[in-house]
Amino acid sequence: MIIVAISVLFTNNLAHSLQAEEEKNMAIWAEATQQLIVADDDADIDFYMSIIEKNTTIPVYICDKDGNVLSSRNVQKGKRGVGKHGPIELKIDEQTTQYLFWDDSHLLTRLRYVPYAQFALIFIFIAIAVITMLTGQRSEENRLWVGLSKETAHQLGTPISSLNAWQQLLADKYPNDEYVPQMKRDIDRLQMIADRFQKIGSEPSLEEGDLIPVVQNAVAYMRARISNRITIDDSCLNNIQRTVLLNAPLLQWVIENLTKNAVDAISGEGSITFQIHENEHDVMLDVTDTGKGIDNKTQRRIFEPGFTSKDRGWGLGLPLAKRIVEQYHGGKLLLKSSQVGIGTTFRIVLKKPENS
Repeated sequence: MIIVAISVLFTNNLAHSLQAEEEKNMAIWAEATQQLIVADDDADIDFYMSIIEKNTTIPVYICDKDGNVLSSRNVQKGKRGVGKHGPIELKIDEQTTQYLFWDDSHLLTRLRYVPYAQFALIFIFIAIAVITMLTGQRSEENRLWVGLSKETAHQLGTPISSLNAWQQLLADKYPNDEYVPQMKRDIDRLQMIADRFQKIGSEPSLEEGDLIPVVQNAVAYMRARISNRITIDDSCLNNIQRTVLLNAPLLQWVIENLTKNAVDAISGEGSITFQIHENEHDVMLDVTDTGKGIDNKTQRRIFEPGFTSKDRGWGLGLPLAKRIVEQYHGGKLLLKSSQVGIGTTFRIVLKKPENS
């Protein structure tokens, strides 16, 4: 901005000087033209003609008293009207007066646009720099997510393998124990979590699949682990089918995460409702709770990594869910609405297959 300001001041000063010079030249040119018109046989016509011929850049118009153009010089073909500078009177005789108008020369006109061209170039440079910085920042964030996810999956692998071995020993020794199968289910759950982190650490594959079973599986898992005072209404999902492009394990994790956040937002009794909508290209899943809601200040930051409004938490759930939906599935995860004391609705938007 300092460079542009200095350039504007310098260029304007130069333009004013050039304009003043052109005004002087036009005064001389007008005098030469008038002398040529009224010249007698002893006048130095060649001298006057040389002055007139030297003007090769300034558009000039000679008009009558009514503004009609009688002659012009250095004017683009098809241009209408007269110049914006002038007039200078040309006394032809006692009864006749003509008027000289002129425009800025082509050089002066181009000179006035130099600061704007510089400003445009600097703006483009700044825009490229900002885009490069943001791209680098996103790349760094992607590498961090990938590294964190792969390391988590790797660290979970060893204890899960050990737990599987211990569970198998317990199953062989106590085949009728009712808690051993439950242990197996929990170990399988840990294995699924490790698999999810492994998929986040690599580029997951998307397949055409029915969204409804994925949602219902997530709801069934959460329903068994929440208070009886909180109800989950997914009745609208019964007996329907919605085909989208998805990675089922990752998407189920997103729905579980949104459901868990809804549970955390409800103090005491409340409800969580699932609604499904669609248009020609997308399927939309809304998750609505009757919790405490989110204030406007917090709404702007809920998807920032590390930000959390909870006493306990890492602030990674919603950012990771957004990454899974938007970067891996090409969809959208957004906060559709929220009112303090009333509740919150999150929306997942997923693409339909092109041939659907």
